[in-house]
Formats: sequence, C-alpha cells, structure tokens
Amino acid sequence: MKLKSLLLRYYPPGIMLEYEKSGQLKTKSIDLLDLDPSTDVSALVEEIQKAEPLITASRSDQVKLLIQRLQNKLGQHSNHKFYLFKVLRAHILPLTNVALNKSGSCDKIATGSFDKTCKLWSVETGKCYHTFRGHTAEIVCLSFNPQSTLVATGSMDTTAKLWDIQSGEEVFTLTGHSAEIISLSFNTSGNRIITGSFDHTVTVWEADTGRKVYTLIGHCAEISSAVFNWDCSLILTGSMDKTCKLWDAVNGKCVATLTGHDDEILDSCFDYTGKLIATASADGTARIFSAATRECVTKLEGHEGEISKISFNPQGNRLLTGSSDKTARIWDAQTGQCLQVLEGHTDEIFSCAFNYKGDIIITGSKDNTCRIWR
Repeated sequence: MKLKSLLLRYYPPGIMLEYEKSGQLKTKSIDLLDLDPSTDVSALVEEIQKAEPLITASRSDQVKLLIQRLQNKLGQHSNHKFYLFKVLRAHILPLTNVALNKSGSCDKIATGSFDKTCKLWSVETGKCYHTFRGHTAEIVCLSFNPQSTLVATGSMDTTAKLWDIQSGEEVFTLTGHSAEIISLSFNTSGNRIITGSFDHTVTVWEADTGRKVYTLIGHCAEISSAVFNWDCSLILTGSMDKTCKLWDAVNGKCVATLTGHDDEILDSCFDYTGKLIATASADGTARIFSAATRECVTKLEGHEGEISKISFNPQGNRLLTGSSDKTARIWDAQTGQCLQVLEGHTDEIFSCAFNYKGDIIITGSKDNTCRIWR
C-alpha cells in the first residue's frame, strides 16, 4: 500500500487518505470526532501513527499541520450574525419543506409543495433547474444524499421516491408504509435511507436497490423524525408519543427512550459527532441530551409557539430552531442561550437548516417563501 495524498474533511473533523493498493486508488478516513482547539496535536499524531500504518514518520509534520488547520476551523464562525440575503417565492401552492444540498459547493435548494412536486433551485440565482413530478399527493419531506447526486422525497401518498439531480428523472419508488411518510434521510455514506411514517413505524432501505432492510416498531404514535448518527451505529426517532428512541442500527433493537417533553416531539437530530441529541417539541421548548448518558443537559426556552424543526451547525456549537411563532432562532449549544432571532416571515416556519459550512441558513415558511440568510 502506498499513500498518495492526504485531504482535510472539516465537518465532522477528519483526514481522508488516498492510497494505492494493487494498482487501484482507494480512500479511507481517520475520524477525529473528539478534536477541539485544546487537543494536544503531537500526542494525537503519535496515536494516529500507531493505529494507521499508512501514516509514516516522514508524514508526521504534514499530519500535524492538517490537524492544526482543523483546530483553527473549529474555532471559527462562533459569533457569526446572519442577515437576509434572498427570498425565493417557490410554488403556487404552499411550501411544505426545504433542503440544501450536502456537498461543499452548496449551490442547490430543493423545495417540496402541496402541488405534489419537488423543485430544484440555484442558491445564487434563484433559477429553477428541475421540477420532479410523480407523487400523487403533497410532498412533505425531502433530503439530498451526501454525494448530492440524488434527492429523496416523501409524500402523503405513502411512498418515497428517489430522483436523479442531473437528469431530473425518477430513479425508483419505495413502497411499504401504510400511511404518509413524514420524515426521510440518508446515512453518511449514502447507501441507506430511513423513512418515518404516520403508521407509527420507521423503515431502513438500501439506497441503490430500494430493498427494505428492516422496520423499527416501538413508538405508540405517529413518527415525526428519523435519522442516523455520523458513524451509522445508532438511529434516532422522534414521535407524537412525546418520546425519542435510540435504536441499534445493526440489529434494529431499541436501546433507549428519551423522555421529558410535555407534548409531541416534532423533530430530533444528532450533532455531527453523534455526542449530542437535540429534540424540538410542540410544548415550545427544545432539549439537548447527551447521547452517552441519555440525560437532558440543556433546555432551550424562548419560542412563543411549537418548534417544528431543529438542527446543529456543522461545528456543533450552535442550534437552529424554526417555530410557529414565525421566527427562527440561533442558540448556544453549550449554555442554551438564545443568540439571534431571525424575523421577517409572516407565517409559521416549518423548515430551517444550515449549509455545509455553517455560514448560510435557509428558512421555509407557510407564507410561501423560502429565505436565505448569510
């Protein structure tokens, strides 16, 4: 095996190795999920060299420099203020969801609507690339795969569909749920899709064949969210039964139930490293749990209506929430303090997200606009 090059991966922090084996170019990653600005770099490089034979002594200075660059990056963006950049007026019928593409370029937004279509837009120009048609009822959730080659859509027609971003064609349909699909997302490598449904179940599918892998049964009400953690070892589900559950992603067994909210859980997510879990509820609060201890560590209080969406920024130090009170808020993930209120929408916000770098925010509202903040 011969190491060809070392590449940085900023979120979550890691180093990608490109190497040659039997004449073929391959890649592997060294995940540095515990890295923070105070980590002892020399000690870390020694650990990496012991564990990874491709990192020889002659490469240690280069690896040190890369890790220092990652540390610098982790310290950035902490006090970024966001301002309105662009308003997209998307569909004739109301919007239901918005998503940004996952890759670093971040030039595409997908929107789903009551008009049963999904549209693909340019962030910079606001131009519409494609309109995906095929669902027989409104689209309520959508997600890009990590490679940004596919968009998945979930609909009230009980199916999910995968669409090719380049051609605009349907790739295949996932059928098997008995009620609307309310949540869907890809795992980190993009080879699995998870769908959550109002039939109280969550299903994991193979992304390249559409085959059902297994179904998670245990919630006693409709599912509101379903996601994998970064290393794909755990699945987090949120439900109208006021709880979140953690599941072993290998065997599909429930390993923990997170309680504490007084009303339905409308969204839940992991941070990029998988150490923290955030939950958003119809009780108007959000909570942050430790994934290891499963204890609530912080409460986010301040919204005047139900919180329908929650997500971490890529650095993991900020949370973004969207609410029926027509505002989105940015919070300090450590202290739970509200740092900024994004105002301007004239109806409830049902969707909000950070881009890959954490320096652009997108919000979608029932006022039928999608706002880009940067």
